[in-house]
Amino acid sequence: MPKIAPGSHASKTYHQFASYYEAVFARFFRDRIHHAIRSLNIPANAQVLEVGVGTGLSLPAYPAHAEVTGIDLSAKMLAHAQDKIDENGWSHIHLREMDAQNLDFADAQFDYVFAFHVVSVVPDHDRMIGEILRVAKPDAIIVIINHFRSKRRWVSKFTDALDPVTRRLGWRTTLGLEDIVSSHPLEVQRVYKSSPASLFTVVQAGKQAVQGSLLNGDGDGRTDRPLTQQAR
Repeated sequence: MPKIAPGSHASKTYHQFASYYEAVFARFFRDRIHHAIRSLNIPANAQVLEVGVGTGLSLPAYPAHAEVTGIDLSAKMLAHAQDKIDENGWSHIHLREMDAQNLDFADAQFDYVFAFHVVSVVPDHDRMIGEILRVAKPDAIIVIINHFRSKRRWVSKFTDALDPVTRRLGWRTTLGLEDIVSSHPLEVQRVYKSSPASLFTVVQAGKQAVQGSLLNGDGDGRTDRPLTQQAR
């Protein structure tokens, strides 16, 4: 049995509707996730962790020469992911039922850590980010994709109004990018969107001490410049 942190999520979408998850969300998530993974050109023998692997929407993008571990709290979601692995003969991918807030891995174990559309699902995002940093190697690359609260007032008012509804489904719309990076030793390297109209932001970071902030301006991540340039 996985170690479950107090307050671990019990999302209706993620647990009860696992069979319908990809039919609903794949069209919105798949291309962005696959591009984020493939753009890194993950080298041979790299140790890769995906936190919140779900039904395995991301799995086709991982290179066969890497060692990939996917974890999720939902056994139903993992069952769908395992079917993909079995059907495709992906011997480089392994799944474990585990709480993202309490990772059962050694310190500094992974070269790459991915978290796609999960940071606003867990009850304690600080604990999850802390665990990601713990299991990542000193020179690891961490990639987070999520919807973050906009600093444009009209957009944030709309998404804030949706929050009571989305919380019933298992995620929040009020989490800001600054909530993720302000209290952790993350060095943000890139912040970008796959298209100007996208609701989702891709954040690429390392473990080094933060030297500046990419949160100047509108805070929506509509840039693709190094941290030191954007902070000017």
